[in-house]
Amino acid sequence: MQIGVDTERAVDQRRVFVVDSDEITSAALQFMLHDEIETHELSSLEAAYVKAKDWKPDVLLLGIGIVQEKGIEVLADIRSKITDLKIILVADSATDPLAKECLKNGVNSILPKPLTIEKTRQKVDAQLGRKVKLSIPVQVV
Repeated sequence: MQIGVDTERAVDQRRVFVVDSDEITSAALQFMLHDEIETHELSSLEAAYVKAKDWKPDVLLLGIGIVQEKGIEVLADIRSKITDLKIILVADSATDPLAKECLKNGVNSILPKPLTIEKTRQKVDAQLGRKVKLSIPVQVV
């Protein structure tokens, strides 16, 4: 199923890896992105490193659970193993202290929950340098 697909973006040769210890979040992100960009849901960073040798990603959507499990040093490890990579941290909140610390240590952006197709695609597009449609919420009184 294709949801609001921009065909120009769908034929772009860029790729996204999704690595999250939460399988539901990981599957949801892969579903939200796969129509417009080549998206690979991977079970671990080790699997991502192996796949990156032949299929280098442009963006990594990284679940905060991975950082909690492996420590903040994992960000430097990722950067050393996959060069020229944009990292988007998927977190419960953009104000989470660990998420803020990750921004200081190599994460390019935070994607806070709840996840939506529009918000997820906008974050990825911004990191890829694509034009992002500006959306301003309007409250009707």
